[in-house]
Amino acid sequence: MRNVPVSEFKDKASELIAAAERGEEIVITRHGKPTVRLIAVAEGVDLQKRREALEGLAKLREDMRARGVSVSIEEAIAWKNEGRR
Repeated sequence: MRNVPVSEFKDKASELIAAAERGEEIVITRHGKPTVRLIAVAEGVDLQKRREALEGLAKLREDMRARGVSVSIEEAIAWKNEGRR
C-alpha cells in the first residue's frame, strides 16, 4: 500500500491508476490523513471467492503431496478444461 498526497495524485494520476490496475493499493491523503483508497475494479471477479479458491487449491496440493501423489501440469490443465467443453 502506498500513501500519496492529493497534490502528487493530481500530477501522477495516470501512473498511479496504472499501478492500481497492476494490483497495488494506493491511499490518497489530504493533510497527511487517508481520504481515498484507489484499487482496481475486478470485472466479474469476486476477489474473496478467488482467494478462497486459491487457498483450497493450495490445501489440495499439500494433501496430495502428503499422500505421495503427483500431477503433471498437463494433467492439471486438462482437469481445468474439462468443464469448458
